[in-house]
Amino acid sequence: MKIKDRRLEAIKLIISSKEIGSQEELLVDLKKEGFLLTQATLSRDLKQLKVAKAASMNGHYVYVLPNETMYKRVHKPLPANEMMGASGFQSIRFSRNIGVIRTRPGYASSIAYNIDNSDIPEILGTIAGDDTIIIVLKEGTDRKAISDCLNDIMLE
Repeated sequence: MKIKDRRLEAIKLIISSKEIGSQEELLVDLKKEGFLLTQATLSRDLKQLKVAKAASMNGHYVYVLPNETMYKRVHKPLPANEMMGASGFQSIRFSRNIGVIRTRPGYASSIAYNIDNSDIPEILGTIAGDDTIIIVLKEGTDRKAISDCLNDIMLE
């Protein structure tokens, strides 16, 4: 993963895990995660990520990511580097020949890409959002076998 991509992911994780009200606060948190950058670079990164400011529940203006409902704040955030080291996978549930995979915010696309490129014949395809993946299975596919295949992919 390129440094810029890692930095953008760290920004998304920090903003989604705590209330950040200024670029200075974000620069401090990024420094704790090992990212040294200028305010100008951070400003360009925020623009690229389409970050906006919105009023929080306590009336302060804080940074929010696009479609805030997909970036639910957690009460006890992990350091961004620790979150990026995880696979992002959280759960899978099935209904007939459809599976719904839940991921950490921002991980669904890359996990779906890995699934699609694993050539599992029982999986017809995927559709990924930000933190959710829909997988379409061939009729009669064994869910346990699919879960095992997907587990192998998640650990790669």
